[in-house]
Amino acid sequence: MAPIQLIHDATIVTADDAGSILYDAAIAVSDGRITALGPTSELLARYPDAERVYGRGRAVFPGFANTHTHLSRVLARGIYEDLSPPHAPPFTGGLAPLPLPALTADEERAMALLGALEAIRSGTTLVLEESAGLDGYAGALVDTGLRLVLCERAWDRANASIGQPGPFQVDPALADIGLTRIAEFHSRWEGKGDGRVRAGLAAWAPDMCSPGLLSRLRKLQSELDAIATVHLNQIWGEVAAVKEQRGVLPTEYLAQAGLLSKRLVAAHCRCMTDEEERILGASGAAVAVNPAIAARRGLAARIDELERAGCLVTLGTDNMAEDMVEVVRTALFMERVRRQDGRRPTPEEALVWATRNGYRALGVPDGGWLAPGNRADLILVDLRKPHLTPALRVVSCFVHQGMASDVEAVMVDGRWIMRDGRVLTMDETAIVADADRIARAAWRKLFERRPELARPPGLDIGTR
Repeated sequence: MAPIQLIHDATIVTADDAGSILYDAAIAVSDGRITALGPTSELLARYPDAERVYGRGRAVFPGFANTHTHLSRVLARGIYEDLSPPHAPPFTGGLAPLPLPALTADEERAMALLGALEAIRSGTTLVLEESAGLDGYAGALVDTGLRLVLCERAWDRANASIGQPGPFQVDPALADIGLTRIAEFHSRWEGKGDGRVRAGLAAWAPDMCSPGLLSRLRKLQSELDAIATVHLNQIWGEVAAVKEQRGVLPTEYLAQAGLLSKRLVAAHCRCMTDEEERILGASGAAVAVNPAIAARRGLAARIDELERAGCLVTLGTDNMAEDMVEVVRTALFMERVRRQDGRRPTPEEALVWATRNGYRALGVPDGGWLAPGNRADLILVDLRKPHLTPALRVVSCFVHQGMASDVEAVMVDGRWIMRDGRVLTMDETAIVADADRIARAAWRKLFERRPELARPPGLDIGTR
């Protein structure tokens, strides 16, 4: 049995069904699991030889689950946030009028590590990463110590992008390549990192996948016993494209293809009808609401309606940022504005979306909340900050006023991956320097090669 670690004299936010908060409390961890919770005096007496972590002035929270992101897209930070596609016709396709600069495999790995670094610093312990070509940086992500669901992507619409009008040109080779990539990735990475890694699969988006491909993906999901994810009702151009191609709405199309299930994480779901919400909810699917990027795009998922329909609401960051503290607060604020309700949802509800619900959606029901026997995925938040004082209602205070910089330590599987404000599994200085150099050079090369592209105002990409 591994040595006991004991965090004591802390406030412990359990995120359990009752929303229990323990004061002047301790939490004991061994072999990657929580072994006990209770009063500090009691646990100090029970575990006299434990390695002690002093928690006075700190709160222990479950770690955040980011259920939808693309880590290397931090490359577009400060650019794509202000270049969203239109919400009304004419639609031209794509999520921004500027193409994303091409990166080598090494460069993409460096950008993904920058995203993972930001994720850890903001208290994230579990990440669903969705992309094509994950094999190029999966090993680097495993080394960060994060818990991971890595979803390799497939599609078979040729020469098009999400939200693009016009005919659906099927490329069977694209489908075969994607399905092979998914199966091979699963065989290499499922269960790696001492079981912290799960390999899932992704259908890119309804307007990028034919009915035949969706059927094959559902069959492969069953064979691999894997989580599936899809971008769904992300932008109005996607809705228009699916109606043009299939004569139905995106959620209806996925239902007809048999993709909807309790093991599907549908990302976005912010351009939906009442009937689509009902269809999705009836399947028991989880929704990865991405409120920060949605706010930047001027859109909002209808969280209350999705929950009432039966969907499991979770939270993600999507593109350009990995700050889950910002995401939780933005979800709360946007939904209150949308409902015109200054009391609902509550901070406690928003916290559950970001922790327990996210773990459940990603197949980890014994994580995302703090209880004996559960996985020891947790964070320490320093409450001794001017903006968090007085922390009279600790959850409300952190959700309303907290910042990523308040996260002092992060533990995954009972192992500290950040401690005393220092990330232990990554060379932060080198990662930041490499990513900054790579990003500036990539954007500079793009504009040199494509001088007709309009440069966003205030762009600083340096010289050589």
